[in-house]
Amino acid sequence: MFAFTHSYQALPERCYARLGPVPVAAPRLVAFNHALADELGAAGAPDEAVLARWFGGNELPAGAAPMALAYAGHQFGHFVPQLGDGRALLLGEVAGPGGRRRDVQLKGSGRTPFSRGGDGRSALGPVLREYLVSEAMHALGIPTTRALAAVTTGEPVFRETALPGAVFTRVAASHIRVGTFQYFAAREDGEALRALADHAIARHYPAASAAEAPYLALLEAVVEAQAALVARWLGIGFIHGVMNTDNTAISGETIDYGPCAFMDAYDPATVFSSIDRHGRYAYANQPPIAQWNLARLAEALLPLVDEEPAAAVERVTPVVREFASRFERHWLAVMRAKLGLAAAEEGDAGLAQTLLDAMQAAGMDFTRTFRQLADAAAGAEAAGLEPLGTWLADWRARLARDPQAPAERAAAMRRANPAVIPRNYRVEEALAAAVEREDFGPFERLRGMLAQPYASDAAAEAFLAPPAAPDPGYRTFCGT
Repeated sequence: MFAFTHSYQALPERCYARLGPVPVAAPRLVAFNHALADELGAAGAPDEAVLARWFGGNELPAGAAPMALAYAGHQFGHFVPQLGDGRALLLGEVAGPGGRRRDVQLKGSGRTPFSRGGDGRSALGPVLREYLVSEAMHALGIPTTRALAAVTTGEPVFRETALPGAVFTRVAASHIRVGTFQYFAAREDGEALRALADHAIARHYPAASAAEAPYLALLEAVVEAQAALVARWLGIGFIHGVMNTDNTAISGETIDYGPCAFMDAYDPATVFSSIDRHGRYAYANQPPIAQWNLARLAEALLPLVDEEPAAAVERVTPVVREFASRFERHWLAVMRAKLGLAAAEEGDAGLAQTLLDAMQAAGMDFTRTFRQLADAAAGAEAAGLEPLGTWLADWRARLARDPQAPAERAAAMRRANPAVIPRNYRVEEALAAAVEREDFGPFERLRGMLAQPYASDAAAEAFLAPPAAPDPGYRTFCGT
């Protein structure tokens, strides 16, 4: 089905641990992404029983050579020198018809040398959350890992209570993280660090290899990718929830959907994660945290950038500092699109910020407000937008100076402002039905509606409307 390759295994063996998944009692396929399988060039997908055995870990598809990757990471600001894939195995890399190479990984496949006392398993709820949210992010146009399969195991996992177990199959541009570089830098393992950096350049940023300073060019490329990614997160009201350096992919993809969630009412201080007790990863803190994480990548790369430590610091510092201006440029581009502005004016950032301030003061729903602005741009009455007061007049005056025709502008705004997102209460309903009653109908219904987030589907919009009674105490939980 897949033509696996294994370029990561060309790195020194201390970069990973080879081992197989731990079989489960009764694997059952509950979700499979046929469209993604086609993108990966999978020909002749077998029946569900075989897929369940493959993606439950009971059999290996032909050509797979599983391994757990080593990495470290700063978790909530505290450095942990060894983390690694404690419940995941990389089966291999697959190149689709266009030649794009991607990793295929099992999550919840059993203990590894990096498990640190954990059971190496996943509960069904977090598996389905990652499936729903990662595929929703893909449909929203956000760089992200993808969901290929979800398999129940027929075995319980024990957290606070016994929960049904599951294995998730994830597809990613790669699983190289900021923490992967930190792992070897902390050990002063220059050979492995250089090999990893060369591999990352070849895999993700081949133009850097021709630069005068390839490893500095690698850092610049990752800074740019992360600046663009986080700006797009903010544009859809997304809160990652656990932006540790081991959850920061150098590819610029969103990775590791643990306690993630989407904002309803706009508030830059919004936090959902139960483990983020001090708001380190709140909505508005995501850009500075991304920059902080990139500073840790820069530290890891110092020996490669220059043999003289002081000179290396001098060279990487302006690159990390550039994150702020890069992010602002991407954020302003996102906001101009959301506001229907094709041309640029100096006051656009202020116009966008004034809107957000007014939305916060009135407790307005983030997603719905921008969708209503798209309707207003088409000439509809500004229903629901009354709390914006004089800002509407300022916005209309700004639109009058913009070159787009009203119909063209409204259509562009609807392509920039989703009608539906994975509303937290609907996600929880789908997970509860699956976990508590083995009813996957709500999951499938939600999965289908999230596949076309920009379409004007009245049924989907009604189903995924803001909650009638928002839960101010809503919390999400880490999937481990």
